[in-house]
Amino acid sequence: MTPPPLLLAAHGTTDQAGVDAFAALARRVGKLAAADGTRVAGGFIELSAPPLREAVSALAAPHIVAVPLMLSAAGHAKGDIPAALARERGRHPAVRFTYARPLGPHADLIDLLDKRVAAVGGLGGSQGGRPPVASTAPPAVLLVGRGSTDPDANADVVKTARLLWEGRDYPLAETAFVSLARPDVAEGLERCRLLSAGQPWARRIVVARYFLFPGVLPDRVAEQAAAYAAAHPGLDIRCADVLGDCDEIAALVYERYREALSGDIRMNCDVCVYRIAMPGFEDRVGAPQRPHEHPHDHLHAHG
Repeated sequence: MTPPPLLLAAHGTTDQAGVDAFAALARRVGKLAAADGTRVAGGFIELSAPPLREAVSALAAPHIVAVPLMLSAAGHAKGDIPAALARERGRHPAVRFTYARPLGPHADLIDLLDKRVAAVGGLGGSQGGRPPVASTAPPAVLLVGRGSTDPDANADVVKTARLLWEGRDYPLAETAFVSLARPDVAEGLERCRLLSAGQPWARRIVVARYFLFPGVLPDRVAEQAAAYAAAHPGLDIRCADVLGDCDEIAALVYERYREALSGDIRMNCDVCVYRIAMPGFEDRVGAPQRPHEHPHDHLHAHG
């Protein structure tokens, strides 16, 4: 029996490098899945081409498994992508969609973050024209995520930072967000500076950008880190690369596909604001998801 095709569902970006990285990952996943006879197509819910509807039409199958290319279950994974799939059910009433869970948190993502940090956190070299800071100690790490109004999604980023710290040589692993949540990048770096005072690693910090692809927000993280570094010339602050198109991400995407296909989808509902009354979010219990509108269901820009 031919397995259901795999639909990669991403948010979209105005940054062409991010679009290109998504396309490269889709090709990589396609090559991996081809060994099992699984077809793969991907699309965006906004901002970029190809739109999700074109990917669904290209797959043209009675059963499609959709994997959200999201690192945590925030608004896009919980509301916007399901809403886009609901529109596709309206267009293709004979098609059954199975929705997989987001990619993280996952041990492979944490190992990949460790590799990205190691690539820029080694001794020697310079960053931003500044001389290297002589030290034999590993750097402190600031893990920076996108940020969300969903506390569960933000908690996933904090959990990821903690898991990156556990069992490794990093003396410190703090968390920050580039939008919608605090601490922001500057606050996170300041926290690292203060907590490191007087320690061997005090002057070396690596900013780990917890993003799948290049884009506006990862660039903003780098800009804010550079601004903080310029104001603190005694620090050696380096930005690690995003996770990017790689074999590890492709394998994780296909793992999520197989989970969904077998019915083993373990969403984290224990601390979801739509299920339990979290302080400050009591009004969301039982509330319907309200993804933002896409009235013409084609590319548009916002923010």
